[in-house]
Amino acid sequence: MAEEYSYPIDVDWTTEEVIDVVQFFEAVEAAFDNGINSRVFKERYDRFKIVVPSKAEEKTIFRDFKQSSGMEAYQAVKQLKDMEEDVTIKV
Repeated sequence: MAEEYSYPIDVDWTTEEVIDVVQFFEAVEAAFDNGINSRVFKERYDRFKIVVPSKAEEKTIFRDFKQSSGMEAYQAVKQLKDMEEDVTIKV
């Protein structure tokens, strides 16, 4: 995507944690663009949750991402939780 927005990144995260969060948001973008395999999305979301275990912090980060990108990460996560494994998530 050639969109001009930034990812919500915490300066206290390690480089690996930043990569995990960015890869999760790239997966959200894929879900909005062309769809993404639920297994791949779940792996990225699980890594994101290791970095951001708090539900309150997740909501804040999702809100910041939506304000920046216009994409609602929660919609993709909700689809993941409602679907069977190994299907395509498309928002």
